[in-house]
Order: sequence, then structure tokens, then C-alpha cells
Amino acid sequence: MSIRNLVMLAAGLVLAGNALAENGEALAKKGNCLTGCHAIDKKPLGPSFKDVAAKYKNDKGAQVTLEKKVRNGGVGVWGSIPMPATAGSISDGDIKAIVQWVLSLK
Repeated sequence: MSIRNLVMLAAGLVLAGNALAENGEALAKKGNCLTGCHAIDKKPLGPSFKDVAAKYKNDKGAQVTLEKKVRNGGVGVWGSIPMPATAGSISDGDIKAIVQWVLSLK
């Protein structure tokens, strides 16, 4: 593979990552994640998405762990207020994109 092809591939991956991040935010809004429960940088009810990203920053299994939490709901990690399950209301693909976006926040 030539250097030119590698540069083009890298540029494509960067652009795809940017599109995924924008898509993840739009999906979080569409799925009502950002309607009262979460915010990007403050804690309305559940943790801010930036706090989630910071907590799981060095966790190699974070993507899978958080996808399960979003899909099945949970309680106890961030306090006593339960997070409802989203299975059936948000597709697995959308959950994956939302979690990727959340984990990309700094």
C-alpha cells in the first residue's frame, strides 16, 4: 500500500469518526437521553456524559459494559436513582453509536 493510500485511509477514518460523534449526539437527543436525565457537561439527574467518559477512560471493556447498561438499565454505579432500560426503544446500533460518542467526550 502506498503512502498516498495510507494518508487517504487515515483521513477517511478521521472523517468517519467525526460523523459518528455527530451521529451519536443526535441519537442521544432522539433517544431522550439528553431530556432531563443526562447532559454533556452537567448532572441534571444522571451523570454528565463527560463524567461517564472520564470514569471509563482507561477501561478497555467500557464500550461493551456501557452498551449493556444502556440496553438493560441499572442502578448503584452513580447513586440510587435507577436508569431505565432502553431495550426495544433504541436499536443496538444506535446504542453502540451513542456509547462511542459518550466515550469520545473530554
